[in-house]
Amino acid sequence: MGQGRMSDRIVLLGTKGGPAIRPGGPWPTSTLLELGGRRIVVDCGLGVTRGVTDAGLSLKQLDLIFITHLHSDHVLELGPLIHTAWTAGLSTPIRVFGPAGLNRYWRGFVQALEFDIETRIDDEGRPDLRDMVEIVEFGEGYVLGDGGLKVTALRVDHPPVTECFALRFEHDSTSVVVSADTAFFPPLAEFSHGADVLIHEAMLEAGVERLVARTGNGTRLRQHLMASHSLAEEAGTIAARAGVGRLVLNHLIPADDAEIGEVDWVAAVRKTWSGPLTIGHDGHVLDLGGN
Repeated sequence: MGQGRMSDRIVLLGTKGGPAIRPGGPWPTSTLLELGGRRIVVDCGLGVTRGVTDAGLSLKQLDLIFITHLHSDHVLELGPLIHTAWTAGLSTPIRVFGPAGLNRYWRGFVQALEFDIETRIDDEGRPDLRDMVEIVEFGEGYVLGDGGLKVTALRVDHPPVTECFALRFEHDSTSVVVSADTAFFPPLAEFSHGADVLIHEAMLEAGVERLVARTGNGTRLRQHLMASHSLAEEAGTIAARAGVGRLVLNHLIPADDAEIGEVDWVAAVRKTWSGPLTIGHDGHVLDLGGN
């Protein structure tokens, strides 16, 4: 693994696949990546703001935000995260990268909060939030090169969403890939080749039937899950083909089933992957500094 800065780390803020939350369960998808001195939030599911602060990061330090796709469990709390940071004293610009449609989301959010934003500007002397946020919509390929940080994107297979992208973050000799939501997608192995860490979504088929029974709309939901997401052993196959340093299972489906534990996830992924493995849970910290 690359000799990163002492502070280089990944914090899994939310590790649950899907938007529903249940008593005592994990939060939907969001990840904090601190790499090369940059503070990067990847996806903003419900709970991301609390997750960032629980990770010890001041909201005033927000730097870059990336959204892999516009499903609610990845974007629902984007606006509230930025707005809350603003009320906490954020005064520096933020760049937010995401797929086509992100501009529309942001315009809708600030329009909905227009009364509050304008009141706080007039009453509290705050800078105009609408002037502080740059929205950058991207497609496949090069996304960002800034201060030694390079970000590239790969369109993955997440029907019916077509604008869904895996992301590769590189700084010096350290690289991290986030799969986004995807069915088994062999090109992801080449995209992830040699990465220090692959954070890949994962599903256990054994838990799908109970999940859809709890959620409702069973037949259609099951069809979506099986067509649009990767089984744990498929995530292992991608990691093995890519030769990554560590596989981290994230966006777990199901993530809050009392009959499924870490041993079940490990057993599934070990069918195809024998290397270093982390089963994600909220608040888990993975050091990238080799310590």
